[in-house]
Amino acid sequence: MGSRGHREDPPPRVRDVASGIEGELMAVINENVSTTPHPYWVELAYVRGPSGREFSTALSNIESAEIHPGQRT
Repeated sequence: MGSRGHREDPPPRVRDVASGIEGELMAVINENVSTTPHPYWVELAYVRGPSGREFSTALSNIESAEIHPGQRT
């Protein structure tokens, strides 16, 4: 980590399994996604796609972009 908590190395390249979109992993956040008074917490991955826009997906839906689709380690 550099000064002020910023990463010095580039973000890891990942692939969203559901959409097949590859991009840079920007953040992983434990977020309450409930629409009721009862909390429902999930880990969301925020990925910056090729367009430059970020999208969220379940953390379990991402894999390294170095792995070819369908290949598991």
